[in-house]
Amino acid sequence: MTVLVVGGGIGGLATALGLARAGQRVTVLEAAAVFEEIGAGIQVGPNGFRMLDSLGVGAVVRERAVHVDELRLRCGVSGSLVASLPIDAGFRERFGTYAVVHRNDVLTPLLDACQDNELVDLRVNSGVESYTQAGDEVTAVLRSGDLVHGSAMVGADGLRSAVRRQLVGDGDPVVSGHTTFRAVIPAQAVPAALKENVVTLWAGPRYHVVWYVIAGGRYVNLVATTDNGATEPMTGKPVEHSDVVRHFAPLCSDAARIMELADEWRAWVLCDREPITTWQDSRVVLLGDAAHPVLQYAAQGACQALEDAVCLTSAFDHRDVAGSFARYVSMRSARTARVHHASRLMGREVYHPAGSAAAARDAMFASWTVADLHERLEWLYG
Repeated sequence: MTVLVVGGGIGGLATALGLARAGQRVTVLEAAAVFEEIGAGIQVGPNGFRMLDSLGVGAVVRERAVHVDELRLRCGVSGSLVASLPIDAGFRERFGTYAVVHRNDVLTPLLDACQDNELVDLRVNSGVESYTQAGDEVTAVLRSGDLVHGSAMVGADGLRSAVRRQLVGDGDPVVSGHTTFRAVIPAQAVPAALKENVVTLWAGPRYHVVWYVIAGGRYVNLVATTDNGATEPMTGKPVEHSDVVRHFAPLCSDAARIMELADEWRAWVLCDREPITTWQDSRVVLLGDAAHPVLQYAAQGACQALEDAVCLTSAFDHRDVAGSFARYVSMRSARTARVHHASRLMGREVYHPAGSAAAARDAMFASWTVADLHERLEWLYG
């Protein structure tokens, strides 16, 4: 039998690789002309690296990653340190690897491994419009009108999934009201005084700015997000520098200096969806952002898609496709809902509070030791 995987992003390729390593034939249907990730840097937590290890590509991703020394939360207005989490021997012994990478430095090892596996058929220019089911067969209806047949389908086609549109029918994603501006800066353009091997997040009133080094130290990934009440979706729209910086005032000098280094910005309006458990339609199931899109604040989008892929692979049984998909959904829905709620909560109470709410956040973090932070991360990374 052949499993159709709709979408060739991190989640889709991880699923294809996992199923193929388990001896299952897979066809990946990617809408774009090439397999690539849109965007730049992501943070990959220990739970994500464990999934990459189980797929056989963890070592390659580690070689491409930047292994930061610390995660820091600073006040966006004063620049003062609010909290820090060392990524040291104690952290690694308890949880494992935490690193920052370019998105394509996760995707490419997955793609290479899929290309090397004779059970994986990779198809580009194959956007899926809908699907049909009859008996033990699932048919993908491509935008071109062509039909691709299989015995199961995994919809890993992202936030605006065509598979979800048919399976769930819950309309457009929920617009968060937050706009994110992203830029990539050559590392040689960054003054020496600002170069540190850390992830730094400056949290201000209704905004935050985060930056870290990616691509083996060649570039700096810069993400600036404002709670500006945006109501319309936006994906990767080029914007002028002056239109970006006006959202971030007052802003401490270090963060302002870094933002001035960026000369090419793109904007996204962040969206997610309310958690659901209806991910399955008999031999069709959802995965990753198609099933449970989350806001960026817990840095878990890619990690949860990787968890999905490994979990689905472990549950899959070609003799009982519908039953194995149901087991996968039951294993994943509560955890992904918790990550969803945590991401929204962090956006409100950690990244964007103002006035007394910001003071309460600072006091909360001041009362926690590193050991306390480890305990609070156990559910996610442990």
